[in-house]
Amino acid sequence: MNVIDELVDLAVEGAHAAGALLMDHFRQPAEGVEAKSTPTDLVSDADKASEALLMDLIASKRPSDGILSEEGAEGASSSGLTWVVDPLDGTVNYLFGIPVWCVSIAVEDDLGGLVGVVHHPNTNETFTAARGQGARLNGKEVRVSQRADLSSALVGTGFAYDARARVVQAEIATRVIPVARDIRRAGSAALDLAALSCGRLDAFYEAPMEAWDKAAGVVLIREAGGVVSELPAPYDLSPGVIAGNQVLHDALRTIVLG
Repeated sequence: MNVIDELVDLAVEGAHAAGALLMDHFRQPAEGVEAKSTPTDLVSDADKASEALLMDLIASKRPSDGILSEEGAEGASSSGLTWVVDPLDGTVNYLFGIPVWCVSIAVEDDLGGLVGVVHHPNTNETFTAARGQGARLNGKEVRVSQRADLSSALVGTGFAYDARARVVQAEIATRVIPVARDIRRAGSAALDLAALSCGRLDAFYEAPMEAWDKAAGVVLIREAGGVVSELPAPYDLSPGVIAGNQVLHDALRTIVLG
């Protein structure tokens, strides 16, 4: 087994283990809920437990690799590889009992995304991709939508925790809604990007986004034949992405950038 296959297998093992832990606590009384960057940006004991499980697993199997995780765990890399982890993407959905959340794990090298895994425990779906090896859903190859008309495209997006950014995002949405079939805001960016990789969404845009929100999904989309470009965020916040097939990516980019 080559190194990339080993990385994919470890990411899947971790995502499944973390997903099982999260399912054990899902729809139970929430514990340790705190606000982070804003009152709407939440973290719970479930996020922290999932992160701890993943950090322990990665450190035990890949001690030379770096780690960057949403809940603060990080470590420098001496191998040239860094794991970018969201132990629970869609925390608000999780806390409200909405079954739209996931575990997102990526591995990056000096060229960018190398491996991406997104696991959706509620549907038992696991998206996997590795550079040059394509993208898969539960082992079956997937491709992005080939729809070529934005007016018939279903577009995914998300909204920031920063109230200032939400105002800008709302204004952009007023430009997208009239020219697209419709917009979907599911509440988990990683799942939205995974959905795009298999054609459930035709295109996606969002900014700001943090690295762990998009790292795995970007690998999935590119390996599924899609195009991803950086979308600047307002107020010097972290940039996001615009994604889709080449035609929809370009059309949506024109609309979003105004």
